Amino acid sequence: MKYIDEFRDGEIAKALAAKIRAEAHPDRRYHFMEFCGGHTHALSRYGVPALLPDNVQMVHGPGCPVCVLPIGRIDQAIGLALDHGAIVCTYGDTMRVPASGSLSMQRAKARGADIRMVYSPADALKIARANPSREVVFFAIGFETTTPPTALVIRQAAKENLPNFSVLCCHVLTPSAITHILESPEVKQWGTVPLDGFVGPAHVSILIGSAPYEGFARDYRQPVVIAGFEPLDVMQAILMLIRQVNEGRHEVENEFTRAVNREGNLAAQKLVAEVFELRDSFEWRGLGEVAHSALRIRPAFAQWDAEQRFDLAYRPVPDHKQCDCGAILRGVKRPTDCKLFATVCTPENPMGSCMVSSEGACAAHYSYGRWKDIAIVPA
Repeated sequence: MKYIDEFRDGEIAKALAAKIRAEAHPDRRYHFMEFCGGHTHALSRYGVPALLPDNVQMVHGPGCPVCVLPIGRIDQAIGLALDHGAIVCTYGDTMRVPASGSLSMQRAKARGADIRMVYSPADALKIARANPSREVVFFAIGFETTTPPTALVIRQAAKENLPNFSVLCCHVLTPSAITHILESPEVKQWGTVPLDGFVGPAHVSILIGSAPYEGFARDYRQPVVIAGFEPLDVMQAILMLIRQVNEGRHEVENEFTRAVNREGNLAAQKLVAEVFELRDSFEWRGLGEVAHSALRIRPAFAQWDAEQRFDLAYRPVPDHKQCDCGAILRGVKRPTDCKLFATVCTPENPMGSCMVSSEGACAAHYSYGRWKDIAIVPA
């Protein structure tokens, strides 16, 4: 298929790998963070690290929406179903994220909570229309990519004056997370997480454009290359980052020109701004409280805000003591550094969120982890 097979061509991958090996100076090391979990998945699935020279290292970032969801927010959603008798709707991966008391949304469902997997916020709206005597809450998660559909259903609920529908909003923002990483002690002070540049997210950038990354290049002197999710996209982005580092440049470059421009989707941005506003702070799993990193529903739509409707108070909950998911999300550790990885913690029995989603670093390593033995082949 166009834009699929041609971006998984093994011969082109070999040629790109040869260029990377030729242009990566052997007397220095390169550390690039792939922020997005989709890139982590592509790297693992297609064995890209096996094609890179040893001095080019990829660092996992926190760009997996399920992974960064803190336990306290999942507890809120479970509480709405168990304590308030609400029908709670959410995306499939969210159902399996570990919460407090050995629960997850899936396990709470087994205990009688009415929690339903949906494919879109519009599905939750249909459930609310079909169950007028029940409170229906859509548990909204994700980065900028999934925010416009949530805004649409809130606006539609307001248009219909639908009294039994609300949204528990946990949408988070990419630029704030990147800023937090660059300001973290591991990067800024201790140097335990060396970074020479970022592989910028694909789908998020379709929405917000490339302009929001320009501050990282200017203020932090960090090269950013926005890349698509196919293996050749990622390899080309790595080559572009190596060239920027070699030339002493720190710019925002766009490899994913077939889908991303500088301005982004202005209509979607306008819709999001109409329905949502910035939170002062929001807890991310692994990153802690991050300023101006998430959205909340505007007062004009407070009737459809589950936090307001049910008077929810947020209570932070620490992760499992032996789970290294937080350190993995910050790039401090790799999945294989965790003592629980592939032993106690597996996709069938996840101890942390990084093992749940297909975009999670631990799940990607578990599924495709023998990097040195994997060659790029057409899927």
